[in-house]
Amino acid sequence: MGFAREFGQLTVDGATIGSLYAVIALGYTLVYGVLTLINFAHSEVFMLGAFGGLFAARALLPAGGATPSGLTSVALVAVGLGVGAASGGLAAFALERGAYRPLRRRGAPRLAYLIGAIGASLFAANLAGKEFGRQSVPVPDLFTNGTAGRVLGVQISTQALVIVGVAVVMLVVVDRVVAVTRLGQAIRATAQDADTASLMGVDVERVIVATFVLGGLLAGAGGFLYAMTFNASYTMGFVPGIKAFTAAVLGGIGNVRGAVLGGVLLGLVESYGGYVFQASYKDVIAFLVLVGVLLVRPSGLLGERRGRAA
Repeated sequence: MGFAREFGQLTVDGATIGSLYAVIALGYTLVYGVLTLINFAHSEVFMLGAFGGLFAARALLPAGGATPSGLTSVALVAVGLGVGAASGGLAAFALERGAYRPLRRRGAPRLAYLIGAIGASLFAANLAGKEFGRQSVPVPDLFTNGTAGRVLGVQISTQALVIVGVAVVMLVVVDRVVAVTRLGQAIRATAQDADTASLMGVDVERVIVATFVLGGLLAGAGGFLYAMTFNASYTMGFVPGIKAFTAAVLGGIGNVRGAVLGGVLLGLVESYGGYVFQASYKDVIAFLVLVGVLLVRPSGLLGERRGRAA
C-alpha cells in the first residue's frame, strides 16, 4: 500500500533526475557515434558547466541575497543555463583540442584515448577543487514559490517543473539538429564512414569539434540544473557521469533517442528502487543496471545503429 500511495511522487522524482541523466548521456552517445570512443572526461565538462552557471547566477542576485521572484527568477535561470552551457562547450572544445586531437593525428590506439580521458578528468577535477574549494557550494534558491501545484494528488515543485521542462526542450532540439540539419547530416555521415564522408566533402575535423561542443553545451546546462538541486562541487561529475553512461548503454550507445529513453528509465528505476529498499541503495541500483544490460543486451534497448547518431 505504501508504494502504491507514493507511486506518483516517486515517478515525478524519477523523471526529474532521469531527464538530467538523459541530457548528460547525449554527450557520451554523440561522441561515441562519431569517434566510437567513450569520453570519460565528459563528467568534468558537466561539473565545470555547473560552476559557470552558479557564478553567473550569483553575480546577478538581488542585493542583500533576497530570493528573486517572477521574471527575475526566469532571467536568473536563463543566465545560469546560458553561461553553464557556454562553460561546458568551451571545456569540451579545450578537451578535444588538448587531449583528443593530438592522439588522433598520431594514430594512437584506443587505449591511449581512454588513458587521456581519465587523465584530463583528474586534471579538471583537481584544478576545480583548487580554484573553487573542496566543499560543496550551494546554488542560491531561485524560486520563492516552492510548489508549482498538484496533479492527480502529486506535488510538483517549481524547480522540478523547470528542470524537466528545460531538459525536454534541449533533448528535442538536439534530436532535430541531428535528424534534419546539415550539421546532423555531417555527423551521421562521419559516424557511418569518416573516410568516405571526407571524400564527399565533409570536413571531418570540424564535425568532430562540433560534436564535442554540442555535447559540452548540453552537459554544461545540465550541470547547472543538477546543481540547483544537489549543489556544486569539484567531485559532482563522477557519479552522475557514470549514471549517464549507464543510461547511454541502457538505451543503446550511439543512439540519441536511446540515450533519452535510458536516462528516464534509469531515473525511474532509481526512484522506485530507493523507496522499496533504501535511498542509500540508489547508486548500487544504477550500477547493477549497467552490469545487467551489459550481460543481457550489450547493444541496449534500442540497439546500436551504427552510421547514425540518432
